[in-house]
Amino acid sequence: MINEVRQTVLAILNKNNYGYISPGDFNLYAEQAQLDLFEDYFYAYNYQNNKENQRTSGTGYADIKKGYEEVIDFFSVTLPLTQNAANVFFMPSQVTTGSDYYLINKVLIGGDSREAEKVSHSKITLLNQSLLTAPSNLFPAYTTEGLDMTVFPNTFNQPGDVVCQYIRYPLPPRWTYVDLGGQGEPVFDQTQPDYQDFELFEDDTNDLIMKILQYAGVSIRESSVVQYAGAQENTEEQQEKL
Repeated sequence: MINEVRQTVLAILNKNNYGYISPGDFNLYAEQAQLDLFEDYFYAYNYQNNKENQRTSGTGYADIKKGYEEVIDFFSVTLPLTQNAANVFFMPSQVTTGSDYYLINKVLIGGDSREAEKVSHSKITLLNQSLLTAPSNLFPAYTTEGLDMTVFPNTFNQPGDVVCQYIRYPLPPRWTYVDLGGQGEPVFDQTQPDYQDFELFEDDTNDLIMKILQYAGVSIRESSVVQYAGAQENTEEQQEKL
């Protein structure tokens, strides 16, 4: 997918002699474009959720909200968290779980995987001061601070006590190539160790192209490229909201 996207972007730019995008620049634009569209999933999901609440959404094949749920679930990860100290565990990251988190969906604690409630630091202080409201084995809680998650009660202090289900960021795309040493343009080579295709779906191909064109247009200071890509993107957004 990534090679097709790059070839299309270059074809559009070269058609009018707007300029050339180096592989390094393309990878930067591609990463940002993928992040933009990834975040758009959540705004679109919220929009469809509001339509469902207003009873103006469809069902069956017209259930667009369900489609966004399936797309977002592709990035869902469920893994135990690494213990830092006592009842403190590391949040998901490249170092601890192999991927950074976009949002924490749920935290499961203990052998029976009870879902913990996230509370603020000010609230946890008040809860712990009362025997009636203090977190317990039946009703655990957690707070977050920086890269740490603290679980309550502090009896949950063993490796494997905390399992986190979160939505991870998509992996940065990398268009890899073989350099011909000035004898021609770089040749796409997906056998390189750092190769990474887009993690978005085929339906997003056109949106990726338009996003990358926008960034490329800003880079080469060509306003017509930005305007063209922006107009195409607005058309796509209007169609999605119908």
